[in-house]
Amino acid sequence: MQRAGPGDIAVIDHEDLDRVSAEALIAAGVAGVVNAARSTTGRYPNLGPSLLVTADVPLVDAVGPLVMRKVREGDTVRLEGDRILVGDRLLGVGIRQSEASVHAAVADAQVALGERFESFARNTVDYMQRERDLLFGGQGLPELDHELARRPVLVVVRGYGYKEDLAALGGYIRDVHPALVGVDGGADALIEAGYRPDVVLGDMDSVSDETLRLALEPERRRFRRRRPPEIVLHAYPGGRAPGRRRLEALGVPYTVVEAAGTSEDVAFLIAHESGAETIVAVGSHGNLREFLDKGREGMSSTFLVRLRVGEILMDAKGVSRVYAPRLRTRDSLLLVGAAIAAMAAVVVVSPPLRLYVIQLLEQFRQWIFELKELV
Repeated sequence: MQRAGPGDIAVIDHEDLDRVSAEALIAAGVAGVVNAARSTTGRYPNLGPSLLVTADVPLVDAVGPLVMRKVREGDTVRLEGDRILVGDRLLGVGIRQSEASVHAAVADAQVALGERFESFARNTVDYMQRERDLLFGGQGLPELDHELARRPVLVVVRGYGYKEDLAALGGYIRDVHPALVGVDGGADALIEAGYRPDVVLGDMDSVSDETLRLALEPERRRFRRRRPPEIVLHAYPGGRAPGRRRLEALGVPYTVVEAAGTSEDVAFLIAHESGAETIVAVGSHGNLREFLDKGREGMSSTFLVRLRVGEILMDAKGVSRVYAPRLRTRDSLLLVGAAIAAMAAVVVVSPPLRLYVIQLLEQFRQWIFELKELV
């Protein structure tokens, strides 16, 4: 999805297509989406397919995993109904979705929502049993080169409303200078907003190559926040990390952390265990519907992680409402200088004012002369 451009046919393998992924495809301007998996499995009412069909983006579903091998990046793919072709070669046949079919699938999934909640609760208990040492002792978390202790930390996830949240925090970031942690595509969001991430953490499936290559830049100690970003690869328990091959191909140095749950959870835990003063979350999941829409069993860990770090965790929307940006000395000097320049311009173009100023200066010189005579 990171490499999709206007007019492209995006070929993906994304079961239960979530809202964030669909919004990214729409923003990229794709002409159609081919999904090797089912965009809605019925486990819960996910939002992605509805967004695509409402935006008039053709969606062909359940084509099968072989299509991912048959299509090479750069191939000219076209859709004819439910068929996927490259030139005259038929690559696969799927299910062409419509508004009616998507709404019917969502309605069926709504019926199964109660069972999904029960599964969510069971996964939460299972996660607590398996990851209690990580949750309550920080076992397995890496020590970062960037200092987070006694510093505010801003964790950016490319989730719901992340652009608006990041824009609203401009004054907070400028004044407080928090450590900036980008979770996968959240690192790109920071760069797009004009900031430089200190840490990039995730399974590296949605962050751009350009952002990862920043880790190869030499350190510049004379400038604030000019150290290269630190890359932390989130691996599954057991060490399997699909993003490892990509990082090694780019020659980017990285640290591995093994943990169940989401990369967002790992970012919160690392900041907490490093002694962060506060953690401000941008674009993170705020309610149970959003957790389910992400479509991962590990999302249940988010409840426990938020309980663990809750005393220092704040949502970006709350911070932007209560934080009043400070007037910086530089801004004050610029304001005063602009006022003086405006007054000088008025004096220059007005003969009466110019004469008055000359008289004032003459009186001032006379006063200085008399003062010297008295001394």
